[in-house]
Amino acid sequence: MYKILHKETLNSAVELMEIEAPYVARKCEPGQFVIVRVDEDGERVPLTIADYDREKNSVTIIYQVVGYSTELLSRKEEGDTICDFVGPLGSPAPLHKMERVCGVAGGVGAAPLYPQLRKLAEMGVKVDVIIGGRSSEFVILADRFEEFCENVYITTDDGSLGIKGFGTTVLQQQIDSGVKYDEVIAIGPLIMMKNVVKLTKEYEIPTMVSLNPIMIDGTGMCGGCRVSVGGETKFACVDGPDFDGFLVDFDECMKRQGMFKEEEHQCRIGRGL
Repeated sequence: MYKILHKETLNSAVELMEIEAPYVARKCEPGQFVIVRVDEDGERVPLTIADYDREKNSVTIIYQVVGYSTELLSRKEEGDTICDFVGPLGSPAPLHKMERVCGVAGGVGAAPLYPQLRKLAEMGVKVDVIIGGRSSEFVILADRFEEFCENVYITTDDGSLGIKGFGTTVLQQQIDSGVKYDEVIAIGPLIMMKNVVKLTKEYEIPTMVSLNPIMIDGTGMCGGCRVSVGGETKFACVDGPDFDGFLVDFDECMKRQGMFKEEEHQCRIGRGL
């Protein structure tokens, strides 16, 4: 069992939990994820590692309360435990020394982007971040990015905070003003990452994206998270979740992601049904 050390509400739909998980905390790196089960009858929920503290033996996850399992998780409080916290899974993000990098986050995409940009800053890379949300309520972690980012830009769809528009709006402005980025890291909804890649391709700025397709086992066995990258089939859970955005077939990803839009899986394992 894994103890909840800290719980925090970030907005009406998103929560943060710090979990005591010694093995995961010792081994994890930015870009990797865990699979969580709230109880023995629960379904497996993949969640990106948003932070970790090796001294405290803790790992931080950020999740959106959108269905049965995340609602169960949301009912847990500090001091409670969850059944499974498996990881670290996936490959660490391919981070390397550069001059300047820009991160572009959409919604809860700020969570997996945070440890990557922080690690780059620790490596001596100059880091900017663009954080987007539907409204001011859905812009998360901005204060934490400010601790190590040279510039933090906020965009909202409705203009309630920062610049009215999308992350690509600010990125275009930065490029037009002469700022040179060696790489862009975009994490968020597929359509958002697709649009960032469309822009960066014009200027030949290498761009990494993080894919979060449907996952079941997280070890490459089920094949549910297959994606097309550079004309080859890859599994996001073991080959990713980070990929070269120029090579990702976003249209196929979006089509597959919407396959079960009208359904919500309820795990029946162990229920005799």
